[in-house]
Amino acid sequence: MAKTPHNPSSRRPQGRLIGYARVSTDEQAAEAQEMELRSAGCDTIIQERGSGASRARPALARLVREIGAGDTLVVVRLDRLARSVSHLLDLIEDLTAKGAHFRSLTDPIDTTTPQGMFSLQVLGAVAQLERALNSERTKAGIKAARAKGRLPGNPGIRERRPDALAKMTAAQKAGYGARLQSSATQWLPIVRRMRPDHTWDDISRMLKQRGFDWTPERLRRAVKWMVSEGMADAALLRKSPPRLPEDRLMTLVAGIHSSNPELTLREIANQLERFHERTPRGGTKWAPSSVKNLIDRAKRSGLLEAPEHTRGE
Repeated sequence: MAKTPHNPSSRRPQGRLIGYARVSTDEQAAEAQEMELRSAGCDTIIQERGSGASRARPALARLVREIGAGDTLVVVRLDRLARSVSHLLDLIEDLTAKGAHFRSLTDPIDTTTPQGMFSLQVLGAVAQLERALNSERTKAGIKAARAKGRLPGNPGIRERRPDALAKMTAAQKAGYGARLQSSATQWLPIVRRMRPDHTWDDISRMLKQRGFDWTPERLRRAVKWMVSEGMADAALLRKSPPRLPEDRLMTLVAGIHSSNPELTLREIANQLERFHERTPRGGTKWAPSSVKNLIDRAKRSGLLEAPEHTRGE
């Protein structure tokens, strides 16, 4: 894709300008947004059709996942990108973590400029204040309702009315999808690297070593949702081959090593002994050489990156 022209007097990055245009229904057209985005210098424009009330936007999720450092995501208006201030801040946080930027053509939000960053900080403060005020109003409303002898909450849910239950289910599904998308860039690449060669148990153990609280079943369900939304390959759900005892040990050692690469082979061996893990030959005492063999196997299988270096004793 073409690079954005560089102006020596400008502090704008030299990466690509990638436009994102969203319309709510099939009857609406995105031509007007496309014209504005191309006028702003966007050579690539990603289109999405979806309700503004939903955070489940596969095209946007792929764009955020694949955007490169220095690139800028451009929209015509903020409401084309996010459904709320908190959603906007989450998206910008994901972009920032990848070294990318964000710009709205009709709003004072441009993370490549000091003024735009200040506006973003103001939005964040407003969002925090809004959450605090909503919490106080909710507490006051519940207190007032109880004082009048009324129960808080949705009467339709308490009465198990089908329409109310259907709305609640739809809201729960939307919230679940939004939570998965907000963190997918952190855990999904690991799943892609390990599946289907490794079991869900192995992968959840690896993720826990990296600070993610996943059970095998929750992880499998999350990947199944990502596949159903077109955000992941269906091959991830294939049945894994029978697992040898050494494969489980390899995954365990790889998880310990990746969570703290500074650990020596002897320190990893000590951890395995504290876990009462048997060696590949069934022994109780671990040698650093056995740990190194498992780490080397993990690198060859792609479980660990080959350039990583493990110190000796």
